Order: sequence, then C-alpha cells, then structure tokens
Amino acid sequence: MASPPPPPPNFWGDMPEEEYYTSQEVRNSKSYFETPNGKLFTQSFLPLDPSTPIKATVFMTHGYGSDTGWLFQKICIHYATWGYAVFAADVLGHGRSDGIRCYLGDMEKVAATSLSFFLHVRRSDEYKHLPAFLFGESMGGATTMLMYFQSEPDTWTGLIFSAPLFVMPENMKPSKVRLFLYGLLFGIADTWATMPDNKMVGKAIKDPEKLKIIASNPRRYTGPPRVGTMRELSRVCQYIQDNFSRVTAPFLTAHGTADGVTCPSSSRLLYEKASSEDKTLKLYDGMYHSLIQGEPDDCANLVLKDMREWIDERVRRYGPKESQ
Repeated sequence: MASPPPPPPNFWGDMPEEEYYTSQEVRNSKSYFETPNGKLFTQSFLPLDPSTPIKATVFMTHGYGSDTGWLFQKICIHYATWGYAVFAADVLGHGRSDGIRCYLGDMEKVAATSLSFFLHVRRSDEYKHLPAFLFGESMGGATTMLMYFQSEPDTWTGLIFSAPLFVMPENMKPSKVRLFLYGLLFGIADTWATMPDNKMVGKAIKDPEKLKIIASNPRRYTGPPRVGTMRELSRVCQYIQDNFSRVTAPFLTAHGTADGVTCPSSSRLLYEKASSEDKTLKLYDGMYHSLIQGEPDDCANLVLKDMREWIDERVRRYGPKESQ
C-alpha cells in the first residue's frame, strides 16, 4: 500500500515562498536572534514596494503551541499590506526557536526573551522615530502584557489583543491537587507532558477547512500540556488580573463571545480595570477563539477591518515621535 504524499511545506501549498509573499504584496525575511536564553526564530513583513512610507512598527506574538510560520503569519501579512513594518518571533519552546517544546515554566523569562528582540528593532535608527505597537493573540496576549509590564514607560504607542488569555476557563484550570503532587517532586516533573488535554484546537477554529490547515502545521505542538506550563499560565493570569490598573497605553482588545479557549471576560476585565484613557473593547457575537485564522472569511474580515481602523487612527492621533 502506497504511503500518503507528504504534506505541503507551507499552508498555501507548494508555491515557492518568495513567489507567495510577492503575490500577497509583502516582503518577508527570516533570521535568528541570539539571546542569553537561546536563539529566537524571527520574521519581518514589510510592504512589497520599498517606497511605501512605513506608518509604524507592530510586534506580534502568537499563541500556545503555534508559531509565526504557519497561519499566524496571515495576520502579519495583513498589517504589512496596510503600511506597517511587522516583526514576529517564535516564542521560546515554540516553532523554530530554542527551548523544550511548549514548556513555559518561567513566563517572565519567555516574555523578556521576545522583548529583547522587539526592543532591538524598536530602538534601531530605522524605526525609533515611529509609533510602535505590541500585538498578542491568545497566550501571546499574556506574553505581550508581561512585555508591556517589563518595558520602560512610553516605549509602546499602543497594544492590540486578539482573544487574549488573561482569565482561564474553569475547564482549563489545572487541578491544584495535581500541581501540588507534582510539586512534591522538587521540580523534576515540571517539564513532564502529563496534564489533562482539553483539545483546544477544535474549540478555537470554526471554519472546518481552516481547521484542517491549522492541524496540518508540522511545527504545531500536539502533546499534553506540561506541568510547569499549566502552573505558570495559571499564576500569570492571576498576576495580570491583579495588575490591570497598571495599563495606561491605548489598547484594543477583541474577543468572540463563543470563545471556548480563553474567557471573553479576559477582554472585559482589562477594559473595565485598565487605567488607559483610550481603550476599546470589541466583542464579536458567536465567534470562536481564533478570530482571524479560524473564522469564515466574512467574519475574519470584519475583525481585520476594525483592527485596521483602530491602528490607523492611533497612528494619526499619536503620530511619529521625533528622532531621539
């Protein structure tokens, strides 16, 4: 019996990468960024025409088990076609970055590692005078919020969150008894992939065809959650909830009301408790977790339209900074 053909190298099929990006009207580059905590795989997405004025920089962080190289980059591509310089990094333990697969035992370190790359670009001569935004999806929302807390005041012009993880649904919360028992092993069990798996992908993606594409990502982590990852995500969610009032930057947070992976209350609580004077909450009735990669095109396009209007308005409102 013949073995099945190998999956295509990219979500769009076998078209050469440069040809695909050109068809999407963007330029893509890939590189590795050395940090004290290991190498990060990074990508940039710029408008195809080099003469296009860059409005601002946007630094994007993907969700749990994902990476920047599969469907997540569709978000990056959209922002680049709107005139933004987009930079993204595979989080430690994800995609092509270093680290134990999907182990997030120290989220502060994970966030600081991505932040080191983002600040390297943000402070470069080419971009330091431009407005700069952080974007985080799902678990990347929590990572992005930690980056914001770790940054000097006024580093970031604004924050954009897509279905951020600030409040864990009850059925995803790790058992305190289980964590306690693993904790008795003095950290030995921290990297064990033994926590209950609630099969989040099916709850995240509404469009069945897009679910097939996301599920075929060869770099997607499909094992059970690791002990330290669930312990740390639980801690970080509480930490962020306790520090919402420290958020003063303009932000947009978007959530589907039928999100079965991260609670819509994540976005509601941020909106209610943040100290920002300029804050926007968008709730999309009946949409699932993956607002852009997982919804039918008409729904995804509505979210993208709202994001574009929001960021374009903030660039006009807060403008490029003078060169420092």
